[in-house]
Amino acid sequence: MPNVDPSVVSFTGPGEVGLVPAEPAPLVPGSVRVRTWYSGISAGTELTAYRGSNPYLTRTWDVERRLFVDGAPTFSYPVEGWGYSEVGEVVEVADGVDAPAVGEVVHGIWGHRSEAVVPAEAVRWRTWTGQDALSGTFARVGSIALNAVLAGEVRLGDRVAVFGQGVIGLLATRLATLAGADVVAVDTVARRLDAARAMGAVEVFAAPDAGALIRDWSGGGVDVAIELSGSDRALHEATRSVVVDGTVVASGFYQGGAAHLRLGEEFHHNRVRIVASQISGTPVALGPRWDQPRLVRTFMEQVRRGHVDAASLVTDVVAAEDVAAVFARLDAGDPEILQAVLRFPAAPVDA
Repeated sequence: MPNVDPSVVSFTGPGEVGLVPAEPAPLVPGSVRVRTWYSGISAGTELTAYRGSNPYLTRTWDVERRLFVDGAPTFSYPVEGWGYSEVGEVVEVADGVDAPAVGEVVHGIWGHRSEAVVPAEAVRWRTWTGQDALSGTFARVGSIALNAVLAGEVRLGDRVAVFGQGVIGLLATRLATLAGADVVAVDTVARRLDAARAMGAVEVFAAPDAGALIRDWSGGGVDVAIELSGSDRALHEATRSVVVDGTVVASGFYQGGAAHLRLGEEFHHNRVRIVASQISGTPVALGPRWDQPRLVRTFMEQVRRGHVDAASLVTDVVAAEDVAAVFARLDAGDPEILQAVLRFPAAPVDA
C-alpha cells in the first residue's frame, strides 16, 4: 500500500475546490485509522458548498432552538472534509479494539480525505463484504432514498411518482419498485430516464408539466409522490400529481425561496399532505424500531443480494486531485454524470 501524505478536499470559496494537504490525526483510544479507497460525491448537497448557497454558510444554525437565525455563518470558507459516502481499509487499530481488524474494508462517513481516524464502533458493523468496493460508497445515499420511501408509506400496489432521477432518485425508484409499487419517474435528462427504466420505472416523463401528465396516466393521481430534485417547481408538480388526500414526500435539499410552489392551488383544494424527509431522523410512525443504522443495513443488504445494482450508476471515477474538474462539470449540469466517485491513492488497482 502506498504511503502518501494525508490530504483533504477543501472548498475555499464559491466555485473553488481542490485537494490540499492535511495534518495526520493521532490514533486515540477506541478508534481505528482508515485509509480511503473511494469517496462518493453527493452532488445535491455538496454543490451548495461549491456554489455558496448552503444556509450554514450564510446564517447561524441555533442548535438548541433548531432554528436558522441571523448572525455569523455557522460554517465559513474554507470548508473541508465534506462527503459522507466513503469506503476504505483499516490500517491501524488502537489498543483494546477487537473489531474491525487491520485489513478489513469498511464503509462509513469520514469525508473526502485520504485517511481518517474514526471510532471503532462507528464502523464495526460496516464491514463491506459485497461484490465490489464502489458499491460501498452508496450506503448513505441509499439510506436517504430508503428513508424517503418509508416516509411515503409505499405499499404493494401503490402508484408512486419519483421526481428527480439523480442517484438518490434512481435508488428511490428501485426501492419503491421492490416494495411492490408501480413507479413513474420524472426528470429532464434522457440518460437519467433510461436509467430509471432500468431501475424498474414503468413510465417516465420529461415534460415540465409532469403533474398533469401523471394524473392522466394514473387515472386521477398517484398515491404518493417523492420529490428528490430539490426544485420548488418539481415540488409543485408533485403536489399536482397525487390523488385527493395524497402524500408528497419532500426529500430534496431546497435552496432559496419557493416561488413556484403555489399552495393555494392543488395543495389546498386536494388536501395534499407534504411530509419532510431528512436523514437525521426516520419517519415518526415507525417508532424506535427504525434508526439510521437500520436504514443503512437494510439498503446495503439489498445491494449485497443483488436486488439493487448500485455500481451501475457510477459513471465517473476520478483521481481525488482532479476534484475541481468534476465539480465544474456537476455545476454545469453535465448530463453524462450520474454518480461521480473520487479515487484516492490507497485504492487497489483491481478494487
